[in-house]
Parts: sequence; structure tokens; C-alpha cells
Amino acid sequence: MEQYISQLLYRHQCVIVPGFGGFLTEFQSAKLVASTHTLYPPKKMISFNFQLKNNDGILANYITKVEKISFEKATEQIENEVKEWKLLLQNQQSLLLNQIGKLTLNPEGRLVFEPIDTLNYLTDAFGLTSIVSPPVKRELLSVEPEPKEEKPVIVLSTEKQRPNWFKYAAVAVVGLGISGFFVNQWHETKRANDLLQVEKAVQKKVEQKIQQATFFIDNPISSVSLTVVEEQKNYHIVAGAFRELKNAEKAVASLQKLGYNARQIEPNKHGLHPVVYDSYSRLEEAQQALGEIKANHNKEAWLLVQE
Repeated sequence: MEQYISQLLYRHQCVIVPGFGGFLTEFQSAKLVASTHTLYPPKKMISFNFQLKNNDGILANYITKVEKISFEKATEQIENEVKEWKLLLQNQQSLLLNQIGKLTLNPEGRLVFEPIDTLNYLTDAFGLTSIVSPPVKRELLSVEPEPKEEKPVIVLSTEKQRPNWFKYAAVAVVGLGISGFFVNQWHETKRANDLLQVEKAVQKKVEQKIQQATFFIDNPISSVSLTVVEEQKNYHIVAGAFRELKNAEKAVASLQKLGYNARQIEPNKHGLHPVVYDSYSRLEEAQQALGEIKANHNKEAWLLVQE
């Protein structure tokens, strides 16, 4: 019976064994263990509740379909198996359920469950394994100070006063320089005025030609096609993956009513139809939106990256 329980835990959040207890699955986000530098993918953790003993029919119906027997026969098989489990526990022995976990009785007579952590019951994380990444070593670069540029020292020396004729020569040189400047300015102004007159004449002739010209268009101008390259959006926030297409369409419609830009993307290799809240071209935008969706709507949403 343990293999049937294991198979049902992939599809259901709770599988009850009548008269014994219920096995529950709880979503756990991806986590990073800094001490071992290991990144673990999202998964479903198994827990056990001995108070859930009422028969909900899930396990018995599944056994009925697999073994092709009646519902009463399947219920009888479950009861016989539960009797053996209880007898084993009462004899202070451990009950090891393959791919599920181990059950024992503590000194107070209460059931203690230790789940197996080597199996991931989250179908959306199928194929994902833990990744060990070595720490990144960062080297500190030593920056040497730039040598300061030595400024020349200006030394003022007192010399004997030069004769007066030197002053007159300096005044003459300055006067020649000023007169040369004004002459040069006059030539530049005259040249600019001449160019302006030429440009006006050319402009006038061009305007006359334009007024005289008559244009005839015999053939219509062909249309120009522009190809717009759409920005690739490879980061998708997944709400869930559905085996039935109609269920995926219902999920899209429900999310769109809530204001999300929901849609379906291509089916994955397992034949499931993923439904996404939205798609993004930048990882930073996708991570920010994922945090808001987990906080406000669905804590089991996760990020899919397509190459």
C-alpha cells in the first residue's frame, strides 16, 4: 500500500489512510545553505497527522482502479494493512514506508514521523537537483597614490630700471598690434558681407526655379515594410502547470480577471500546459514581480527561465 500512497502524494496535498492517519505535503521554496554553499530547488515536504483518520475515498478508489477490484475489497485490504502496521508499532518496532518515511512510537505512546528527504514530490521541479557552488574569492586591489606634480617656483628678482627708450619701443609694438587687429577685423567683416550677398543671390535663383518647376508623379510610391524586432521575454512567473488544456484556460481567465497579464506558454516535455502570470525580458523585473505575487496572491509561484 505504501507505493500507492507515494504515487498519490504527487497529485494530492493530503492522502488519508483510514483508521491510521493522513500524510500531508507542504510546499517549500528553493533555499540556499550558506555553510555548505548548496542551492536546493523548491520541493514538497511530507508530514503526518494521526488525527486524520476518516476515509475520504482517495486511497481506496485508487487501489480499485489499479488492481481492478471492488471498492469494498480495496477497503478491506487497507484495514488489514493498517492492523499489521499498528501491531508492528505496538511491539516497539519502526514502521519504514518506502519513499515516504519512518514511523515510531515515543515513550508517551505518540507517533513520531521522520520524512524521507531524498525524493521531491513537486512535479514542477521535476529533474532539478541541488547545486554546490564554491565561494567566490574577491581580491582587494591596492591603489598606489599618484605622484604629485611639482609646481615650478616663480622667483621675483629686482633688477635695475630699464632706460626710457625701452618703454617707448614697447608702446610702439603694442600700437602696431592693436592696429593690425582692427585691420584684420575689417577684412573679416567685408568677407562675411560678400559671402552673405552671394548666398542671397543663389537663394533667390533657387526660389525662382522652384516656382517654375512642375512635378508629375506617374507611378504611386510603393509602401515600405518595417520589421519590428520584438523584445524576447525569457523570464516567466509560473502559476501552475496543468495536464488538461481546459483547466489551463480556466486558470488564465481567472488570473486575467484579477488584472494579471496571464497567458499560456508552450507545453513542457512532460505534456503539461504551464500558465504564467506574466513574462519579462529582464531578470530583475521578474524577481521583483515574483516577490509581490508570492506576498499577495500565490506563495507557490515560481520563476521559469527559458534559453
